[in-house]
Amino acid sequence: MKHIIDAKGINYRKLNESIREILGQSDGPQEAPAGKVEITLDNILGQRYIGDGLRGAHVLIINGIPGNDLAAFMDGPTIEVLENAQDGVGNTMNSGKVIIHGDAGDIIGYSMRGGEIYVERNAGFRCGIHMKSYQDKIPVIVIGGSAGNFLGEYMAGGVIILLGLYRQRHYHFPHNLTEQPAGDYIGTGMHGGTIYIRGDVAEYKLGKEVKKTALDDTDSSILDKYIDNYCRYFSSDRKNIKTEDFIKLIPFSHRPYGKLYTY
Repeated sequence: MKHIIDAKGINYRKLNESIREILGQSDGPQEAPAGKVEITLDNILGQRYIGDGLRGAHVLIINGIPGNDLAAFMDGPTIEVLENAQDGVGNTMNSGKVIIHGDAGDIIGYSMRGGEIYVERNAGFRCGIHMKSYQDKIPVIVIGGSAGNFLGEYMAGGVIILLGLYRQRHYHFPHNLTEQPAGDYIGTGMHGGTIYIRGDVAEYKLGKEVKKTALDDTDSSILDKYIDNYCRYFSSDRKNIKTEDFIKLIPFSHRPYGKLYTY
């Protein structure tokens, strides 16, 4: 079942109400439609909270640039953004996928606890801050280009993969990115999860809570799976991304501040 909403000039509240009504997930006693529903949103321009709290295997296709907190608390749907996205994508997302054909803003995957986010190009500051995992829920963020400062800050679980395919100068950095795919303070406060970065990063860029380690067969399987997904979503050449070119960052301790206040 397919629907189209022309969002030109529509307030974000009305837009999100319309989406929920179609999916039968509004506050009123409505019956949810059977099967998967696909909704195309045209002329999106900064409307916030799209997809927030939605459930099920539904699909949203966004033509335009959605506002902050896209897919917050989402539990199952797939959202495909055919342009850039703003801040807070996947805030506390529980499951589902977000696929962004462009750049993303700051704090993508904030407190994310499941699901997958794919960004074709660059992302801003504090990506994956407070990410966490539980049992079989392992959140994943794949960024095709570069990321700003504090990547994986206070990360408690999950996987971040930084491909570094688009290392150009942009507003997040005062210097050229030809050598460094990420900003400073990578993994600051990190106490769980794994960060994979294609290429190397200087030691001074790492938070004092993380260390570089060698990849094993499990790491290669993880990278293969999510890199294949990235290449399929964005029609990228998989042969240009070799698993052996990555470094792996993990925390020194699961309690990095355990002795800060008590001894």
